[in-house]
Parts: sequence; C-alpha cells; structure tokens
Amino acid sequence: MLDDNTSPNHDSATSTLTENLEASPENSTLQEASVSETPQVQHQDEKPSSSGAEDFASALESFTTESEEAVREDKVLKGTVLKLTGTHVVVDIGAKSEGMLPLSEVLDFEGKPRFQPGDEIDVMRDKGETEEGYINLSHQKAQKLRAWDEIEKAYNEKKPIRATVVERIKGGLTVDIMGASAFLPGSQADLRPARNLDAVKGQTLEVAIIKLNKKRGNIVVSRKQVLEGEQSEKRSKTLEHLEEGSILTGVVKNLTDYGAFVDLGGIDGLLHITDMSWGRLTHPRDLVNVGDQIQVKVLKFDKDKQRVSLGFKQLTPDPWLDAEHRYPVGAHVGGRVISVTDYGAFVELEQGIEGLVHVSEMTWSKRMKHPSKLVNVGDHVDCVVLNVHPQERRISLGMRQLAANPWDALHEKYPVGATVEGRVRNLTDFGAFIEIEDGIDGLVHVSNLSWTKRVKHPSEILKKGDRLKAIVLAIEPDKRRLSLGVKQLQPDVWESFFSQHKVGDVLHGKVLRVASFGAFVEIAEGIEGLCHNSEAVDANGQPLTLEPGHEHDFKIIKMNQEEKKVGLSIKAVGEEASRTEVEAYKHPVSSTGGSTIGDLISWKRAGNENN
Repeated sequence: MLDDNTSPNHDSATSTLTENLEASPENSTLQEASVSETPQVQHQDEKPSSSGAEDFASALESFTTESEEAVREDKVLKGTVLKLTGTHVVVDIGAKSEGMLPLSEVLDFEGKPRFQPGDEIDVMRDKGETEEGYINLSHQKAQKLRAWDEIEKAYNEKKPIRATVVERIKGGLTVDIMGASAFLPGSQADLRPARNLDAVKGQTLEVAIIKLNKKRGNIVVSRKQVLEGEQSEKRSKTLEHLEEGSILTGVVKNLTDYGAFVDLGGIDGLLHITDMSWGRLTHPRDLVNVGDQIQVKVLKFDKDKQRVSLGFKQLTPDPWLDAEHRYPVGAHVGGRVISVTDYGAFVELEQGIEGLVHVSEMTWSKRMKHPSKLVNVGDHVDCVVLNVHPQERRISLGMRQLAANPWDALHEKYPVGATVEGRVRNLTDFGAFIEIEDGIDGLVHVSNLSWTKRVKHPSEILKKGDRLKAIVLAIEPDKRRLSLGVKQLQPDVWESFFSQHKVGDVLHGKVLRVASFGAFVEIAEGIEGLCHNSEAVDANGQPLTLEPGHEHDFKIIKMNQEEKKVGLSIKAVGEEASRTEVEAYKHPVSSTGGSTIGDLISWKRAGNENN
C-alpha cells in the first residue's frame, strides 16, 4: 500500500526513467538494480537512504540529457504550431520547453504565414535559447535538409523538380525548391529570352538541376532544359502525322506584320497573312491573337529544314469560284468601305469578295479631287456591278449609276445653238472649260474665242473665275463632251467679207507681220490676207520690201471661204494699170475731151515720179 505522500507524477517519472535506464547500457550501476523488482516504498516516518537519492538524481540527469539529445541541431523534428506572434512562431517539439522560430521563415511570397496553430511543421534546433527560455528553432534549416535529399535525387536521375519563383534578382530569378533557395538564370527561364521576368513571380515551374554544390549550398536550375525536352517529345509525335494537306490544331505563338507563327506541338509553322483570309487583312491581329487555338491546313512541309507553311483560308471554299453567278453585271449590291486610295475605294461585299469603285465611277461630276471627299472607311455604300473577272479576282463597281446621268437630258436642256452662261473653271493651252452647272463643263476651243484675233492661249482673253456667255455648238453625251463658242455670239466678219468681195477687187491694206514666204496684210477689220513674196513686185518687175506698218494697194487674186483665206498681189495691181494705159492709147480722146500720146507719156512719167 502506497504512502499518502507518494506522488503519482513521481511514480510516472520513475517508471519512465526506469525504462530509459534499461535502454541505456552505459550506466552499469543502474543496470545492477533490477527494474523488475518492486521498489520499496518508504513510509512517512522513514527517511530515504542517501544512496537511493543519489541514484535517482543520476537517473534524472541521464533522462534530461537524452531529451536534449533528441533535439540536437542536426536532426529534423516534427513539431506542432502552438501560436503565431508578430515576430515568431511558437512550436511544441515535445521537449522540456517549447521552441520558437522567426515568423519570416514561414511567410509565402505574398507575405502571408503558411502555417496556422495546430499545423504540423518540420523544424531543426538552432543555436542557443531565447531570454524567455524557449529553444531556438529553424524551419528553413529543416526544409533545406529534407530538400537536399530530393534535389540530389533529381540531379542524379536527371528528372525535373518543382520550384516556386520568389523574386527577381540581377541576372535572373530566385526560386524556392522545398525550402531551398536556387538560382534560375534569365537565359534559362524560357525557350526564348524572356522580356518580363517579373511576370512569373509566384508561379510554380518545373525545372532541371543543372549545377549542384551541397558544400556551398549553391543550386542552379533551368526551365529551358525542361521545355526543350517537352518540345522535343511533342515534335516527335507531331512529325509522325505531319504531311501536306493534313489539318492540325495549333496555338498562335507570335504575330508579325507578315503572318503568325503557330505551335503545332513541338514544331512551329508560318501562317502567312495572304493565307489567312480570302479577303483583305491589314495585319494578322485582325483575325487572330497570341494564345488563340486555331485549325490550320498544312500547305507545304520541308522535312530537311523543318519548315511548315500553313493556311487558314484553305479550310473554306474560295468565294470567287461562283462570284460571277452571285454578282451578275448590273446587279445592285451593298458593302462596307474597307480602303480608300487616290484612284478609288475598295468595298467588301462579303468575306473574301471585294470590289473597286473607281474615282471616275463615283459621281457624274468631274470636280471631285479625291474619293475621301465622298466616302470613308467603314461607310456602307450601295453600288452597281459593272464588270466581274473571277480569274483576276476583280469586281468593278459603280456608284454614280444609281443617280440620273445629267448628260442624258442635256440635249433637251441645252440644245445646239442655245446661249448658256457659266464660270471659267480652268484654262488650258487648247481652250477654256466653262462650268454651266454642277458636273457639266463645256469647252471653248481657242479657235472659237474670236473671229478676228488669232488667240494663242485663252489667258489672252479670259481668266479663271470670269463669268462668260457662249453658244452651244455640239453635245456628245456618251463622251461627256460639250462644245461651246464665244465668237459665235457676234456676226461672222469673214462671211460678210466673202459676200461683199470677189477675186479681182483692189483693196487698200496695211502690212501686219512678215514671214519668210510673204506678208500678212489687214484688208478689213478682222480680215487678213497673204501677199506672197512672188506677188510683191513693182510695175518694173522689181521685188518690193514689205515691212509692218507700210500700206499698199492689193488685188484679190484668190479666195477660199471654207478655210477663210484670201490671196493678195501688188504685181497684179501694176498689170491692171498697164492695161488701162494701153486701152487709153487705143481710144484717144479729142482735144475737147481726149488725150494725145504726149499726154499719155506725160501722165505715165508723172505716175512713176510719184511712186
């Protein structure tokens, strides 16, 4: 029977101590005391022997030593999180006192604790104790110890291992592998040099251990090596069924101005912009974006160079095959303006079918300088089909055909002979364009500016912006031509001249200008005649020198009304005078009214002196 003062805790401790002593072969003194014998319990009035107290103290010291041995610095322990403070984590490790480790060791990349009270945690003893008597612990040391085993295994077996990106540093990234810190060079972060390493912070990646130094604690990893291995495996599978004409599914990897690169599974193919759509594309991004999964057709495969040409539009029928039947000439169609150029506008009638509205087919007016004055990209317009060329993939469209042609009613509105009025819009070397209404211009040729004046350029008479009246001379609606005349507003002086004169008439005229072949002579207002050098001879047969401003008598020797030409002669005037003299000699006049030969000679001499 136990004494009332015997403590049950003491018995329990003694029992535990006894068990530990049995397991310890080093203490021969304690081994001699058989643990199987029932310990003698001291009564209250008995005093414990001094030898028994010493044995108990020795056993307790040995137990305490073993407890401390269990938490030595090179051993990983399983502990339980008791609580979290602002700076530390308190952990129960089953020792005589709790342990404490820095809170910073259990924070994730976002700064949040990865453990909560009650969670199990791996720790190792660190040096010393805290002022409060807590054992210093380290979670990172425990992680590193366990991680190194896995890291060495992965390194030796050349297998990938998972790592979490912690932060970006100079030259690359710091990654965490089961608590061990490793370096991921920027050149090894991806298959191609990564432009934004900050974007992968916090991500978990599969990496390969490419350098390991346990003594120094250095670990270098590569994600590129893992990706190349995956790509090589995918490429092998893809090449098994890659052939021209096959249809595959790929992921858009990159975009350029000339096309898109599509990952078919370990091998990239080029989808050129011309093979993306039957219609017009300004940039590949108008159809696809990076990361899109699309179906493509293999157009060409070079096994030696590992080059693949892909097509997307080839998955659908060519819309131009039956375009001639769906868009017959004369049909009214509608579409969206997708491009405006100097020479016209392109209109999308459907996906892959575009038509051109030439600038000349946009409006009946000739004054439009640029198509953008009438349409803009994105506008919906109605058109008429003018021509279809499926082989050339062209459709000609017209917009003006939907409005009435003002030239068709021009004969009724401005009949030939009618007087019109308009503004001088433009001057050219050959005439002046007169705008008589919007879209209707008439041409006054230089020859129709004046009956009498020889006009070399219309600017001698007109200038842009002048208001001018004219006579309608001719209309050609199919050629959109309207001929006008200004001189026709006045009577034709040539017509009057030819009606009043005939060959043989002698006229007084003034030399206007001289040419190498003769002289041009004004014989009436606005009327010129030509006196050839052969006709510029005096009565004695001597050539005369004609100079501008000199006046003479001229005889009309030739007339051409259609060409408005008059031939003049001075020589013929002298011949006419000679015949008069002969006639006067043949028929003398009596003294009462006639002349003698002496009189005739005197008259001729006097005439020569006057000349």
